[in-house]
Amino acid sequence: MFIALAAFLCVNAVLAEFIGVKIFALEDTLGIAPLQWNLFGQSGSLNFTVGTLLWPFVFILTDTINEFFGSRGVRFVSWLAVALIVYGFVFAYAAIHVAPAGWWVGVAKDQGVPDYQAAFAAIFGQGLWSIFGSIVAFLVGQLIDVAIFHRIRNATGERWVWLRATGSTAVSQLVDSFVVLYIAFVLGPQHWPIPQFFAIGTVNYGYKMLAAVAMIPLLYLMRHGIRAYLGHEREARLRSEATRD
Repeated sequence: MFIALAAFLCVNAVLAEFIGVKIFALEDTLGIAPLQWNLFGQSGSLNFTVGTLLWPFVFILTDTINEFFGSRGVRFVSWLAVALIVYGFVFAYAAIHVAPAGWWVGVAKDQGVPDYQAAFAAIFGQGLWSIFGSIVAFLVGQLIDVAIFHRIRNATGERWVWLRATGSTAVSQLVDSFVVLYIAFVLGPQHWPIPQFFAIGTVNYGYKMLAAVAMIPLLYLMRHGIRAYLGHEREARLRSEATRD
């Protein structure tokens, strides 16, 4: 069970990093008029990276691992996910810099892609500041999530699963949402102004929290499935060990 949960968390984290280069318009996707938010003197429509579609699953999996395998389990999986993200980007960098076959470069001209190599490099060659920022934010967010989750669990016991799940996510993603933007776009080459940084960070954080709340039923469904799989005795033992950890 631990291997399955860890594998699904890691593949979601790695995939979110790689597809996150695409920005999508939420209102256009839903077929509604742009909302035109206005924060800190900035305005705009609801645009997010495609990676944000996967991060709520990472939150749910983090809380589930925390519930049954404790902070040690979450820390292990978090470091493993970071290692796999770095591994993936290293080989993406290598793939960009190997010489392309001449016929392959123009193979997609009829699809509106005149230079396949340039498109490949643009998609997979995300800026180093973005990569560094996302990795730091992910790791810091995960470690904070663990700490807050166990503080709430110690205070409430086995009650209010939704509270420790959303409470830990609320704090960890507040840090995550702003750390990644600050490293990638304020310290990075684009040098965003601070009002823009706060405005976009707030919008991203709001989306993540709405998604986390919407997925609470999935958290309970996973717990029910795990209980049925483990049986009462084994589940009680795991949860007891996780609490002591």
